[in-house]
Amino acid sequence: MPVYELDPYYMAFPPADHADESGLLAIGGELREDWIILAYQSGIFPWFNEGDPVQWWSPDPRILLHVDDVKIQKSMRPLLNSGDYEFKLDTSFEDVISKCAEIPRHGQNGTWITEHMIDAYSRLHDIGIAHSAEVWHEGVLIGGLYGLSLGNMFFGESMFSDKPNASKLALIRFCSWLKGKGFEWIDCQIYSRHLERMGARTVSRAAFLDLLDDALEEKTRVGKWVV
Repeated sequence: MPVYELDPYYMAFPPADHADESGLLAIGGELREDWIILAYQSGIFPWFNEGDPVQWWSPDPRILLHVDDVKIQKSMRPLLNSGDYEFKLDTSFEDVISKCAEIPRHGQNGTWITEHMIDAYSRLHDIGIAHSAEVWHEGVLIGGLYGLSLGNMFFGESMFSDKPNASKLALIRFCSWLKGKGFEWIDCQIYSRHLERMGARTVSRAAFLDLLDDALEEKTRVGKWVV
C-alpha cells in the first residue's frame, strides 16, 4: 500500500487497513485535538520524531491489554498492600507526560514525545479526553502513565518509573479502576516484551478494529477523572 499524504485543510484519514507493512498509513495533516480524536476513532495514532512531518500509524498486529488480564507478579504484592503509595488520576498530567518524554529508551535516540506532542496531548487533557494515572510516595510523583479515552477503550501512550516497579503499580491500579468503570481494553499500540509480561496480547488489526467499533458505541467519560 502507498503511504498517503494528508491535506492539512481537509480532515480525513484513509482506511486503517491501507497502512503499509510497517504500519505507516499517512503523513501530514495537523496535530490538533480534532485530528487526533478522529485518528483514534479510526484505529490510527500519531508517532514521529522531532523534525519529521506528522506520521500516522495503524500497525498489524496490534497489542492490547484486557483489564482482567494484567499480571500481578509476586514481587508486586508488597507494593500493592503497602499504604505508603498513593494512586491518583489527573492531578499532574503535564508532569507525567514530561517524565515519559525524559526516560531513555533502548534502541532510540531522543524521544517521540516532542514538545509538539506534549502540547497536543495537554490540550486533549484540558478538554477531558486525555488522562494520567499516577503513583505518589511521600508527596513525590514516582511513576505513572498517560493516554486518552474514547468510548470504553483507553489508548495508552507511555509510562515512566522513577522508582522500581512504580509504573507497574500504576498500571495494575489503573486496570482495577478502569474495570470498575466498565472499560475492558487498553490499546497498547506496539508490541514490547515489558507489555507482554504485564499480560498484553497481540491481535490482528481487523480484530482490533472490531473491538474499537464496539467500544465507541459507549459514551466517552469526558472530564477530570478521580479515584
